[in-house]
Amino acid sequence: MSNNNTSASTGFSHEKVETNNFLMIVLILIVIAIGGLVEIVPLFFQKSTTEAVKGVEPYNALQLAGRDIYIREGCYNCHSQMIRPFRAETLRYGHYSVAGEFVYDHPFQWGSKRTGPDLHRVGGKYSDEWHRIHLNNPRDVVPESNMPAYPWLEKNQVDPAVMAPRMKALRTVGVPYTDEQITAAAGEVKGKTEQDALIAYLQVMGRALK
Repeated sequence: MSNNNTSASTGFSHEKVETNNFLMIVLILIVIAIGGLVEIVPLFFQKSTTEAVKGVEPYNALQLAGRDIYIREGCYNCHSQMIRPFRAETLRYGHYSVAGEFVYDHPFQWGSKRTGPDLHRVGGKYSDEWHRIHLNNPRDVVPESNMPAYPWLEKNQVDPAVMAPRMKALRTVGVPYTDEQITAAAGEVKGKTEQDALIAYLQVMGRALK
């Protein structure tokens, strides 16, 4: 009799879960949350994901301004900064991306989009002048490119006033900017164009593991 009651009770519980949409959604979310925590929490205690690899430094003021322009213009929609550990990609771009290269990136620009080439190892690959031509009219240096031109970057100037608050905000999330660097930030970008800033950012991409 006890076994029958237990089976009936268990069956009722299953039926209740399977027929109650709200309860089913809540239980699914709980399971996903637990699984996510088990996967993610250990990463906070691994040095390979929390410490910068040798050679990685926080962006200086001009590079940081360029990174903001890179995001503003939507460059990440076509260009990933994640070289996956596949032979085809490492042969083309170089060493695969590792978490320690991105500890100062908030947010990091990983992704799987391959409309355009991966840019993670582009730093130092081309001259500043090549980048200027490429940004003004990509087809002048890459005839088959479908990338749009960005001629306004050559005319727009970086706003010095936004740099110190930007760096202070990043310092609150762990980027080790000093008071001296923050104070000097406005002077470093004064008179610089958005094109100058973007090129400075592109030229520092992925150089630590080259």
